[in-house]
Amino acid sequence: MTLKNKKVRISAKAIIIRKGKLLLMRARDRSGVYYLLPGGGQNNGETLHEALVRECLEETGILVRPGVPRYIRDYVAKNHEFSAADKGFHQVEVMFLCEYIKRVKGGTRELDARQTGVSWIPLKKLGTIKLYPSPLKTLIGPTGRLSGQIYLGDSN
Repeated sequence: MTLKNKKVRISAKAIIIRKGKLLLMRARDRSGVYYLLPGGGQNNGETLHEALVRECLEETGILVRPGVPRYIRDYVAKNHEFSAADKGFHQVEVMFLCEYIKRVKGGTRELDARQTGVSWIPLKKLGTIKLYPSPLKTLIGPTGRLSGQIYLGDSN
């Protein structure tokens, strides 16, 4: 089956590790609380780094310095648990290791649908939370050392 006139969304995501904790967006749906990396969709005319800085400021109020891309994943909704809600959705996420610069005072906080806030989760506890994409639970070790391949495939 081909999806006519459907575009693939490009998204930049931030891996921000500071003092043994990972910065995550907290969200809630009918099945409970889950976590995501901060970041979001790239706008036309915007580089991935520019999108990442903008999205992190909007969602978390934190200024970051994007580094190298560390993981890339496809998310083809029809292949995963949210297929009914995200029908036809396809997103490519580029996850960058980022340096925390500072919290920006008075910054706007624009949360996406289902997002309820921001949490610094201890690296040792990543295996105990519902985290998307789930491979990050094992790819980000308890010391913050990132491991594994760069392309995660179509994963959730």
